[in-house]
Amino acid sequence: MDAFDHYKDLHTQGRYEEAIPFAEQALRLCEQEFGFDHPEVAKHLNNLATLYHTQGRYGEAEPLYERALAIREQAFGPEHPDIATSLNNLGELYLAQGCYAEARPLLKRALAIREQAFGPEHPDVAASLDNLSEFYRALDRYGEARPLLKRALTIREKALGPTHPDVATDLNNLAALYDAQGKYAEAETLLRRALAIAEEALGPDHLNVATCLENYAVLLWKVGHTTEAKTMEARSKAIRAKSQKQTKRKPRGIWGALSGVFRKRNF
Repeated sequence: MDAFDHYKDLHTQGRYEEAIPFAEQALRLCEQEFGFDHPEVAKHLNNLATLYHTQGRYGEAEPLYERALAIREQAFGPEHPDIATSLNNLGELYLAQGCYAEARPLLKRALAIREQAFGPEHPDVAASLDNLSEFYRALDRYGEARPLLKRALTIREKALGPTHPDVATDLNNLAALYDAQGKYAEAETLLRRALAIAEEALGPDHLNVATCLENYAVLLWKVGHTTEAKTMEARSKAIRAKSQKQTKRKPRGIWGALSGVFRKRNF
């Protein structure tokens, strides 16, 4: 298994910190083979930046996202779908840092590119809708966020099926919106479904399952269901402890080896 395959395997398992050295090595090898301005290099820059982003290493992620965007614009022109991927990821990075003025035009441009390239009902359009809704939610503009999230959910249920992990993402995000507005019954229904999908699709020990459990526990505390909330929290802590133990274990091979919940585009 080469560095890129190791990266993909660990990323799929949600073991993002372990994946970083493999993504770094894959980038170096790609640069040696293709040069520094090849679209394949942009792919690996994006993958590594996403891992840094997931770990809160924003200062390291930003120049990689920017370099990937510049390579793709030079290679493909301004309206290519890969440009939208870079714009989305860079926009999300700005959101995570509270740089809302910088994030909004990138996210809106990414959505426009994808709608033009794929049509209005493509899963990639749903990803852009999610990210734009995150901008509005961060500013407490719930009335503008809600239709975007509902449209994204409808697209993914139709295109991917009702039990796909990306459907769980939209359910989780819509539940967060309802929670912020005090609509706890509506939020709980969505969180319960999101958790069931994540467990079935990703397995009970995936870090995204831990995130769903944590979100559900917060809601349960608010509505006074303390026993169930404690159970959810205990499960989440066990998953994260297991993941940390795996991270510390020396892997075989080279070592060598994204919350919103599962959004960023890689590979």
